[in-house]
Amino acid sequence: MCPFKSLQVAERTIDLNRWRARPWAAKIAGLQAAALTVILAIVFAAPARAEDGKRGPVSQQGIEAKLGYCKDCHGPSAQGYRGYFPIPRLAGQQPQYLENQLRAFIEHRRTNNIMFNVAHALNPAMIAGLAENFRRLNPPPIGGGPRGLVAKGKNIFENGVPDANIAACAACHGPDATGTGEIPRLAGQLYPYVIKELTNWGKERGQNPAQPDTSAIMSPVAHSLSKPQIEAVAAFVSDLR
Repeated sequence: MCPFKSLQVAERTIDLNRWRARPWAAKIAGLQAAALTVILAIVFAAPARAEDGKRGPVSQQGIEAKLGYCKDCHGPSAQGYRGYFPIPRLAGQQPQYLENQLRAFIEHRRTNNIMFNVAHALNPAMIAGLAENFRRLNPPPIGGGPRGLVAKGKNIFENGVPDANIAACAACHGPDATGTGEIPRLAGQLYPYVIKELTNWGKERGQNPAQPDTSAIMSPVAHSLSKPQIEAVAAFVSDLR
């Protein structure tokens, strides 16, 4: 993947008339500036991962075989799995985000021993093929979040928490929570998985200081949200199509 495609994250079009009127508009501008800084760092660190550009051919049959392996855990339609240990939805996810996260496991920027063992065996062409296939899947969300929290979660997602200097989730993830580029889709993501990730963000993301990581953009947001706020946002996005 050409690293300069990551600049799409910083160039995302936002309805300025809509967002400038919000009390946290300056916070959004700060987030976008931070996003650009981190992404540029990734771009200029790309030579260290030059081998990523050497994608050998990969057959659709090979991709299908790997997809079947992934679906053993992530569900037959990649809709995720609600169990003792929640496994995330991959269906409909942004390909650039999936590619970046698989590399994050390989480079120990993200901690998960199971996914490290899975990801390090994949070449760049296979990673790209899997990401594109997951993007095309669109099963109904599993949902399951408490309905009583949805309204509160919707308000936080759309308006942020101005008193705590927390910008709206929609400012980066989009009004429909579908994400763009390396910013992930949240729509339909499992309720317990969203809670787990936001609660443990600093312990699971950005764990390799030698490798720039876009997860730095989310760190102040994840750390500023209270547990009830996290649960409300998770309940809201878990039911989105």
